[in-house]
Amino acid sequence: MGRWGAQAGTMPDAWIDVHAHYTPPTTSEQREATWRSMRDACFLAPEPYHWTVERTLEQMDRSGIGMQMLSNQPTTTEALLASNDYGASLVRRYPDRFGLLAALPTDDIAATMAELDRAAELGADGFAVTCRRNGVYLGDPSLEPMWAEIDRRGATVFAHPDAYADGVQGRPAPLLEVGFETTRTIVDMLYAGVFRKYPHAKLIVAHCGGGGALPAMSGRLGLLGAQPWVPNPNGLSTDEIRVQLRRLYLDTASTGFPSCLAAALSMTTPDHLVYGSDSGVPCSTEETIEASRKSLLESDVLTPRQRQDIGRNAATLFPSAASRLDDAPIG
Repeated sequence: MGRWGAQAGTMPDAWIDVHAHYTPPTTSEQREATWRSMRDACFLAPEPYHWTVERTLEQMDRSGIGMQMLSNQPTTTEALLASNDYGASLVRRYPDRFGLLAALPTDDIAATMAELDRAAELGADGFAVTCRRNGVYLGDPSLEPMWAEIDRRGATVFAHPDAYADGVQGRPAPLLEVGFETTRTIVDMLYAGVFRKYPHAKLIVAHCGGGGALPAMSGRLGLLGAQPWVPNPNGLSTDEIRVQLRRLYLDTASTGFPSCLAAALSMTTPDHLVYGSDSGVPCSTEETIEASRKSLLESDVLTPRQRQDIGRNAATLFPSAASRLDDAPIG
């Protein structure tokens, strides 16, 4: 039994959770308005959602999670900057429990570069970006300066789909559309040459690559992606497609199941799988997080050592945060 009191046999102590959301303080009226907007977008949450740091810490302790890398990506730049400030305050308050993935407003390159410059002031451990922010995809040419600076720093970036998208065919976006959006985005970045030009930028793709959709498509991309009938302005070869996809990191949020993990391991290697819970949002409950985690820990797709390592693979991506976690006093 370690310092975090994880339940024996269910999870090693002090895992790093790379996919954890937070919300700055809100009023009951604001939560009510958000809830009604969600229901208009086919997300039939039974009641308004209220995130609190106290409840989050309690859940982390029950689950053996040592640290969460917090991210939140509001749709407006003003709200995003304020959210980053609040996230930074949480890390200052709980430096051995939280890290900050500072959100970047990628629909505005000037604001994005300014927020990159503010990263040291924020104490950011990495960055969070939206696959398609207000219509701008991560492979858009306007974002070349952002990727160049991230590459120069060798920074880690967490890519998450648009959580505020409208429902499709009467179903909320988090059920299916987030997977398709993620896959479209990464494929677009691939053909735009982002991964070739900026090899030192490390990218974590949420939900095991879009609910496992990207890994499931990776074989088809390798087979057909370099064929002459596919527009390929940067001349990607079949081998380069496979190599670039293999370099990606995938989190296990809501995807700790054999169908997702097997697909992930057909595209990348076990050391590129990192633990994610997707906590802190209304589409995840403690029950669904636990079910995904339990399936992960019992999976025969991975060896026992590989299953244990998933909880700590992120230490190489966020060394400063991992050091804060490991150096914290016991008790």
